Amino acid sequence: MKKFGLIGYPLGHSFSKKYFTEKFEKEGIEQAQYDTYPIESIELLPAILANNPELKGLNVTIPYKELVIPYLHKKSPVVQKINACNCIKVVDGKLEGHNTDAIGFEASLKAAFPNLPSKALILGTGGAAKAVEYVLQQNKIQYKFVSRKPSAYSFSYEQVTPAVVKEYKLIINTTPLGMFPHVVEAPQIPYEALSNEHCLYDVVYNPEKTLFLQKGEERGAAIKNGLEMLVLQAEASWKIWNS
Repeated sequence: MKKFGLIGYPLGHSFSKKYFTEKFEKEGIEQAQYDTYPIESIELLPAILANNPELKGLNVTIPYKELVIPYLHKKSPVVQKINACNCIKVVDGKLEGHNTDAIGFEASLKAAFPNLPSKALILGTGGAAKAVEYVLQQNKIQYKFVSRKPSAYSFSYEQVTPAVVKEYKLIINTTPLGMFPHVVEAPQIPYEALSNEHCLYDVVYNPEKTLFLQKGEERGAAIKNGLEMLVLQAEASWKIWNS
């Protein structure tokens, strides 16, 4: 039996287990199993590996995409560059770190918005934000992070004025704000400044249309949720595990 799984905490919202279980059934993939491993600390990872010697691959989600880095024996060039990993291949007990978030996000972004704006705001600064940053760099899109505290590289939410929103026409939410069951939450930006020239992308996929996306759509913005990104990153992970 080949085992695969997902580490993170909490994992009540896991897309991956359902996706891979259905994939195995649909494609007749036998002797394969996908489980969730909700661990309260990344320090429990070695125990998961020791107790499951059949593990061939792991996905990594919030809050461990960055915290898992010291446990990797080998890192892909993307992981080395962005210091965030969401896919691990297990080879003879050694952990190879990859980032398929970047692959999924780039393909999904370009399919949704063929004419990408030249300036972007990235809401949030976690592991998913790093994959988004990498993709924007690759596509020569200027960007600024938005977080609770301002820095040389980021605005605080208070600094995101209507004038800023009018200048940055691609806005990407990488925070869990608005994710089920907290569907009445949304990043605090001046939505009244949005227009039909804006593109809003939310890495959250549940609900299908977050409050962030609803508010954008009401102002005529083009919108996209994170479901396709998740499917694409899952398929990229499967390819890596089986290569």
